[in-house]
Amino acid sequence: MSTAPGTVLLSGIVGSTAYGLAHAGSDIDRLGLFATPTEGLHGLHRPAESHVTTAPDRTLHEAAKWCRLALGCNPTASELVWLPEDLYEVRTPLGEELIAIRRSFLSARAVRNAYLGYATQQFRKLLTRDTTDPATRARAAKHARHLVRLLDQALHLHEAGHNLVRLPDPERVRDLGERIADDPARADRLLAAATDRLDRPGVLPDRPDERPADAWLRRVRAAHWTPTRDADPTG
Repeated sequence: MSTAPGTVLLSGIVGSTAYGLAHAGSDIDRLGLFATPTEGLHGLHRPAESHVTTAPDRTLHEAAKWCRLALGCNPTASELVWLPEDLYEVRTPLGEELIAIRRSFLSARAVRNAYLGYATQQFRKLLTRDTTDPATRARAAKHARHLVRLLDQALHLHEAGHNLVRLPDPERVRDLGERIADDPARADRLLAAATDRLDRPGVLPDRPDERPADAWLRRVRAAHWTPTRDADPTG
């Protein structure tokens, strides 16, 4: 695993493995967040906020960027604090604190916009695939599985206030993905039904509560502040 750009606070295995949709040839995807040294935030040039590597496949977001993504209910970033216990690989005390405040990031509008937006992207990709070709049909089925998974997660968040990362019935998602690949109109109907349910009142607030995230981020900055002692410029 490559050198981290700062102190990794929380990381784990995400993607198809986390959803229960992995097969023998599936990649292992990792996601995490890190704290850059606080002093590095005070200079003219700010350090990079995300680092992506392949072999292994790993994405790391700086703590502040991750918080912004999570407050927007970004489906990919948000799942980091909702993983099954056995999929975490790094859990520091500050990472544990973040898991403890995960519900404060949620809001009805952001869940609706983010999850429906990502699901619609998968639908558009699905429509561009030539399903008469075996290779491209497999990609179409993958897009369809992600569409179903995103809608299931959105509805569970909206109606139960919990992110269902590990799917309770992955075989249903696989089967439905295959059927959608053969008949994309099924996806159009799923999107319409999910949109209708997401437009109804749910358990989430209209807006997220930013205060716990702000307080947590200030604790992160304090914990990673190690100022250097420059020479006295007056000599």
